[in-house]
Amino acid sequence: MNLKCFAFFCCLFDFGHMFVIFVCIDNVMARPRKPGKIQTPPRAKAFMPVGYYKSSSEAVQLNIEEFEVFRLLDYEGLTQSEAAKLMQISRSGVARIYEKARYKLAKALTEAKKIDIEGGSNLFDNDWYECERCNSKFNSLESESPGTCPLCNSTYIHMVNN
Repeated sequence: MNLKCFAFFCCLFDFGHMFVIFVCIDNVMARPRKPGKIQTPPRAKAFMPVGYYKSSSEAVQLNIEEFEVFRLLDYEGLTQSEAAKLMQISRSGVARIYEKARYKLAKALTEAKKIDIEGGSNLFDNDWYECERCNSKFNSLESESPGTCPLCNSTYIHMVNN
């Protein structure tokens, strides 16, 4: 049984007494997170430092939602409210994601670690595809999967947002 207990301190000013009330709640669950809407998938899957001080330890994992918030706020110059509307999540959600992304990027740059960009809880604006031959990413306005890459005409393509 998972019980969450909270203590409330109450004062009765008339009588000068203080007492504590304990409230226990059974099965407290957080509200599920709403996935953020991604306008454009990242162009790269990873970034790696080069040079003498390069760290050989594990990479920093930046999820696609964190990348999108960082892109919208710092690259596109949007406010947190504007980014929240685009991603269809709350402004406070954008602020939390942005704080995590900034910490991860600062850690990777400071400690010379590789940055992997993948995963996370997100929805893509459209169906996005990636060409396995030229690594370009593109979307299709048609309702069905495109047959070839528009850049190199390769048939080796796969959906990015599976």
